[in-house]
Amino acid sequence: MSKLIRQVSIETPASKLKDCVLNLVVPVPDTPPKGARILVVYAGACYRKNQSNSISSISSQLSDTGDITTSLHMLAKQMQSGSFTSISEEGPDSAPAQQHQQSVAIQHNPQAHQGVRDGALFPGFEVAGVIESLGTELNADCGFKVGQRVILYPYEGVPHGYSELMMVPDLRYLIPIPEGLSLSVAATLPTGALLAQSAIIAAHKIVDDLLKSRPGEKVKILIVGTGGLALWAVRIAAQHFYTPATKDKIQITVASLRDEGFLVAKKCERVNIVQWNEDLYEKQLIERTQDACDGLVDIVIDFGTTSRSLHRSMQCLTKGGHIFISDEVAEKLLPKFGKRAEERGQTIEAVPTGTIEQLHQLVQLVSSNEIEPPPHSVFPSDQAAEVVRKLASSEIPGRAILKFHDIE
Repeated sequence: MSKLIRQVSIETPASKLKDCVLNLVVPVPDTPPKGARILVVYAGACYRKNQSNSISSISSQLSDTGDITTSLHMLAKQMQSGSFTSISEEGPDSAPAQQHQQSVAIQHNPQAHQGVRDGALFPGFEVAGVIESLGTELNADCGFKVGQRVILYPYEGVPHGYSELMMVPDLRYLIPIPEGLSLSVAATLPTGALLAQSAIIAAHKIVDDLLKSRPGEKVKILIVGTGGLALWAVRIAAQHFYTPATKDKIQITVASLRDEGFLVAKKCERVNIVQWNEDLYEKQLIERTQDACDGLVDIVIDFGTTSRSLHRSMQCLTKGGHIFISDEVAEKLLPKFGKRAEERGQTIEAVPTGTIEQLHQLVQLVSSNEIEPPPHSVFPSDQAAEVVRKLASSEIPGRAILKFHDIE
């Protein structure tokens, strides 16, 4: 009989809030013949839009609900009251996982059979761990070994929900972690940081063209959002653009959507800050942003995900300017704003999550201290409900990371 492990998925609050937290008992996945099985050590703490929805309906929900804090607050209140129930309260089989061709002996924590689906509102997962076993059809020179520290690239078809062990069908989706980089920091890279880097790389092409066509003018960039995604974008943008040759030719401004992000972003050097307080009238916010940016900007990287945020960004953008948004929300927002952008002489471009090669580059940049990661806090996996509550009330600056095993 196959050994069982427990798996937990935190979904978007739905009509029945008890359905948001799913506790499952699932079989230990077999190690793919040409792949690997990963022992999850750290994973980003967040929730995913329910997978039964299409990308279009996901984008619609994002546009209609605005800040995800509202949904998180609903979920947190439900957790605090203890009124939700899970699919299964049964624990996993206490026996050790079935051993395959090669396995690493690691002390399993009885509280570590949980996983949380993550993705920071776009496809993918933030998983860091160690290789627990390798497939039987792999050679010794495959480039990986049992016990090696890795992160997982968010490939199409990545398993839903986190569990203690995770199978990876192809080794090319694994990125080795250098010794100098902690696994908890590495867990923040595969989705939020990677999307931020993808956006900055796309914007870099526009920046280069503007610097050549307007040698005497500054290029102005506005980054919209808070949380790990926007904070990564600020740091990656500074690494890309604040070089000796261009540091005085580029201006970066952050439009912060929440107070905690405003305080964290203030610590970034050479970055202007403007707070988008939703209690103010739209005209006031646009004027405030233009004042902080010394006029209209050339490029907007908008992680706000709402129609209101994108409309405001367009009002702060010059004619001929570019707006970059996640391709997760582009399917919903582009039909609404495509014609309007064309009339204003502006371009809205969808940014993909990023490539495996870009993730390899990002790992090296962070491990070599060329990019400083945003702050993060680590919590035991059995405190997932409390972490969600704290996220709802903005009590956790930067990213929240769940710890499943103690191997470091």
